Parts: sequence; structure tokens; C-alpha cells
Amino acid sequence: MIDEILKDLRSQMQETIASLRKDLARIRAGRATPALLDHVFVDYYGSSTPLNKLATVSAPEPRLLVVQPFDKSTVGAIDKAIRIADLGLSPVSDGNLLRVPIPELNQERRKDLVKQLKKDAEHHRVSARNHRRDANELLKEAEAEKEISQDDHRVAADKVQKLTDETIAQIDEIAKVKEHEIMSV
Repeated sequence: MIDEILKDLRSQMQETIASLRKDLARIRAGRATPALLDHVFVDYYGSSTPLNKLATVSAPEPRLLVVQPFDKSTVGAIDKAIRIADLGLSPVSDGNLLRVPIPELNQERRKDLVKQLKKDAEHHRVSARNHRRDANELLKEAEAEKEISQDDHRVAADKVQKLTDETIAQIDEIAKVKEHEIMSV
């Protein structure tokens, strides 16, 4: 019973870390990365389609993304989608593919990105704490139904807290690395 609860909690904490990494990949740190365009959706024959389903996105240079559509007729729609995605990017089309230069970040924009980063990190810390609360509730229920002893509950609760502390420390470390990446000129 306890092992199951801890195993589920461990997997939820790993999902939280993975979600944070995915969210932070979208934050532009001045370098080109295909993840910048992951949340861009293109109006493709009346339906909203993720860009990565319509084109290959690559970063051949540190300040350039290249978007190569599978269907050349979608170049205009992809261009429009990138422009309205509020990323501050201006694609250049040559008819077959799009080149998306990544501009330098100014100090004010860097600070805004760090604020966003801190908000995302706090959101994931709260998520980890919610997972801890849920695990502790399951332990209380198990003790109330006499499935585990009071001592087992106490030991398991300590393990839950330790796992939560480790996850939050990991979140803080990931955020610190990303903040350094954003603030380095």
C-alpha cells in the first residue's frame, strides 16, 4: 500500500519536472531552439494544426530558425501564424521555406522573461505540494481503515516530505540555470 502511494507520488513528481522543462523550453533565452515554435498553431484548411505537424523546424545557427513546410502551399499560413503568436519574431519567406531570425534580447525583455520563469517555477512548486497533499491524504485514509499502522504512516509521511523537498530543490535548480541562461548577454 505504502509502496504504491510512494511510486505514484514519484511518477507525479517526475511529470511535474518534465512539465517545467517543457514550459521553460518555450522561454526564449536569446538562442534559437525549435521548441520556441512548439505552441504555434497554423490555420490549415479551417482547422488549427500544430506547426510541427506541418513543417520541420530546425536551428542551423544560434540566432536562426528554419521552418521547412511539408506542403509548399502552407508557407503563407505558417508565416502568418508565427507573426500572430506574439513571440516577437518576423519570419522571412523565400517561397519554399521560412527563415526566422532570433533578435537579441534587451535588458527589459530579459527581466520580463525572468519574471515569467519565476511564475512558472512557482506554479510547478505548488503542483509538487499538491501531489504531497494528495499522497498524505491517501496515507491518512489507509491508517483510518487500519490498512497501515500509525508508525508506518509516520515513516511514509517522512518519505513523502523528503521526495517533495527533493523535487522542489530540483525545480529551483532548473529555474536557476534557466535564469542564468536568460540573463547572460
